[in-house]
Amino acid sequence: MPEPIDVVAAVIRHEGLFLACRRAPGKAAAGKWEFPGGKVEPGETPEDALVREIREELGVGITVTGVLTSDVTGPIRLICLHAVLDGDRPVSSTDHDALRWLPREDLRDIDWADAGLPAVRSLTGADTLLS
Repeated sequence: MPEPIDVVAAVIRHEGLFLACRRAPGKAAAGKWEFPGGKVEPGETPEDALVREIREELGVGITVTGVLTSDVTGPIRLICLHAVLDGDRPVSSTDHDALRWLPREDLRDIDWADAGLPAVRSLTGADTLLS
């Protein structure tokens, strides 16, 4: 079995709210919600990859503050990292058609991509998620 592909995701908390992004039409998992991020390139640390990906996707800077989860779902190892914004909130995304800032208790109420479910469970303390 091949090694999973390392993908990083930013769990950005700002003013008590978490950023969720909806995959745009035409993208894999279109219509599903996720924490923004992308693939780790050869030679990058997960932290460096996440800073690069958020700058490319959302046009904002972040500071990574720690690891939330690291889980393998199918061919992907999703490493979710806590992050804070270095400036203003993002207003658009190159990979997403909607951005929402949600309180922790509302994270379970949206339709997450499968790879993000362990991180949402960790944040909400929920064993199961509502659809």
